[in-house]
Amino acid sequence: MIIKICGIQNQDTLICCENNSINFFGMIFYPKSPRNITIENANKLNKISEKLNINGVGVFVNKDINELEEIIKYVNLKYVQLHGSEDELYIKNLKKFGVKIIKSISVSNEDDLQKINNYQTADYFLFDYKPKKNELPGGNSKSFDWNILKSLKTDKPWFLSGGINLNNIQQILVDINPCGVDLSSGVEKELGIKDNRIINNFIEKLNYA
Repeated sequence: MIIKICGIQNQDTLICCENNSINFFGMIFYPKSPRNITIENANKLNKISEKLNINGVGVFVNKDINELEEIIKYVNLKYVQLHGSEDELYIKNLKKFGVKIIKSISVSNEDDLQKINNYQTADYFLFDYKPKKNELPGGNSKSFDWNILKSLKTDKPWFLSGGINLNNIQQILVDINPCGVDLSSGVEKELGIKDNRIINNFIEKLNYA
């Protein structure tokens, strides 16, 4: 299973993720998020990760594509996650910069799964809780009815996201068995602050599931 932890902001947490063989760490470039990261800090973390086995992912919400290009080059991003209303043309233009794209799909009913047909050139999909008007695009500690994904038909790898934690991961594996999981609040001791002990416990539980 592919594992991604989103909202990493310091080297200590990054090394903890590496020690637990986590595949991706997300760096959130969204000022309204409590997990927002500066370009300078992201550059530092991504440089460290280039000597490790973990891959950095820049997470963006409806970012101006010219500004995003500058960040991709400065941080040397290889993966970009799009968590807004970006369309297929946006993705095609972005892929010219040599990055792989994770496209987030907000889900509240089975019809929402059809949105994958709008993003033919995305490399991965990420299925998340559909936020209400005043909520953040992601990282709300809320989940949708994961059983909806049982009717999903796609050849592309995909992540389950939203409200995943120590208490439900084993049931997720049994009921849904996703290609990957994307964690954020489920491995935090308080809003925006990752906890290495929780990360260690989560991976231990996952390994024994």
